[in-house]
Order: sequence, then structure tokens, then C-alpha cells
Amino acid sequence: MPEGQAPRPATDDLDGAQKRRAESDAADRVLVTKAQAGDRDALGELLHKHGPGLYRSVLLPRLGSEAAAKEALSETYAKVVANVGKFVWQNVGFYPWLRTVALRVALDQLRAKKRLVLFEEDDLAREVDAAQTATPVEQQVSDHRDREAARAKVEEALARINPRYARAIRLRVLDEKPRDEVAAELGVTPATFDVLLHRAIASLKKALGERGESSEKHDE
Repeated sequence: MPEGQAPRPATDDLDGAQKRRAESDAADRVLVTKAQAGDRDALGELLHKHGPGLYRSVLLPRLGSEAAAKEALSETYAKVVANVGKFVWQNVGFYPWLRTVALRVALDQLRAKKRLVLFEEDDLAREVDAAQTATPVEQQVSDHRDREAARAKVEEALARINPRYARAIRLRVLDEKPRDEVAAELGVTPATFDVLLHRAIASLKKALGERGESSEKHDE
């Protein structure tokens, strides 16, 4: 920067982000209006736009497995299709409503006790309540924090299980590499890898459960 020249204000970046968000929200509002009038293509465009963010930032960190997150995303889509007519546009945009729907689906999965649990039911229930009033910026911060917290929790448990199991989970679940590619890296057939991953997930569940029990004893 030339001597004596003032630095560009930090607000420039913020202004740019706010402008992009406003443009995105305006586009969403047009699509929402069309979707509520019965335009399924418009609804599909909305889900295609926001679905990856729901999967990556909301569902996968909380449910801990690719399969569970994909199942939850499909259920979220179904609920959105069924209820988009009830959505009322507010100044926070369309994504916060989608995020709340996804959180409720994730909470239902945790309560069913069918999946690898990274978040406790009560924690997620509080999130659903908080999502009603959170601003988009608060949601972005929360999503980032929860992705990091969930990964740290899993990494700590992975360090305590069979290294081969840990590697299988890192490659397939955390790094989301294709099944056949991971099997090749581990030197096994895809069918053998499926068995290996099943055992790895069971081992990880046990490690996570032991960690939770240890924390409870420490709190006592």
C-alpha cells in the first residue's frame, strides 16, 4: 500500500456480503412465490440451491454418518414439498426455515436411536428452539462451530479404535470418498469393505459411548 494511503475499510467486505445475500434472497423470494403457486420446477431449484448446505452444515455434523445425513436430507425435502405452502416470507430469507425443518428431522432420527449419535437429543431440541429467532449470521457461526465440534468429537474417538477402522471411517464418512475408491485404498473388495465399515462404525459408537460415560462420571 502506498505511503499515506488509507486502508480500505473492513465494511467493504461486509457490504459486499450483504449485497450478495440480498440478491440471493430476492431470487429465492421469486422462486418461493412460484413454488407456492404449484411450480414444482421452482421448488426443485430452491432445494438444489440449498440442499448441499443443509447436508454439509446441518445434517452430517449432527448425525455423524453419510447414510444418515442423506436419509435425513431426503426426508427434509419431502417435508418441504408438503409444507412449502405454509411458509411465510420474512426478512431473514428462505434458508432459515429450511434449516429448522432439517434440524427437526435430525432430532427425530436421534430420538429414534437408529444412528451414530454425535449430538444429544436435548442439545438438538434447544437448537430447534433457537433456530426460530436466530439471524442468518448467527446460523452461519453456529453451523461452522458445530461442524468443528462434531469432527473433533469423532477424531478423539477415532484415536482410540483400531487404526484400520479409523482410516475406513475417515476416508468414507469424513472425507466422503466413493465406496469403491476407499475399498481399493484399503486393499479389499467393496463387499469386504462394507463389512469392515460396519464393524468400524460399531467400534466408533462404543468409543463415543465410553467417552460420554467418562464425562458423566467426571461431572459427578
